[in-house]
Amino acid sequence: MLLSTKGDYGVRAMIDLAKHEGEGPVQRAEIARRRQIPESYLDHLLAQLRRGGFIRSTRGPGGGHELARPADQICLLDLLESLEGSLAPLQCVENPAGGPEAICGQDWVWKEIYDDMRVRLAAVSLADLVEHERDHERELVTSAHYVI
Repeated sequence: MLLSTKGDYGVRAMIDLAKHEGEGPVQRAEIARRRQIPESYLDHLLAQLRRGGFIRSTRGPGGGHELARPADQICLLDLLESLEGSLAPLQCVENPAGGPEAICGQDWVWKEIYDDMRVRLAAVSLADLVEHERDHERELVTSAHYVI
């Protein structure tokens, strides 16, 4: 499976919002700068995430975007399916009763992989992604300090 730019940037934006959870609304320009996402593209993604119920937005001075629910209650599977649509590798995996085009001798292999992937993605929360990113940042800082 290869995520589209939409999925990649959408998850990046959500990680940014989760890292700033509880600090009030975050402006689009800040997210774009920190996550290296073009603002015009991010604007589209934020609207989609808002429609999906993942974020809420406030207009005006002091406005911006914030998570609609806690980061530990947002799983990666729901987020990716909202951004990407189906993650199924083949039509016959998603819709086995879908007619002649759904008949494929390889469906059982891909169905098992798809089911495993869905379980794994459902087990990862946005909070997990933030913690992993923070651990990585700490490792970078620690490895940059050495004594000769």
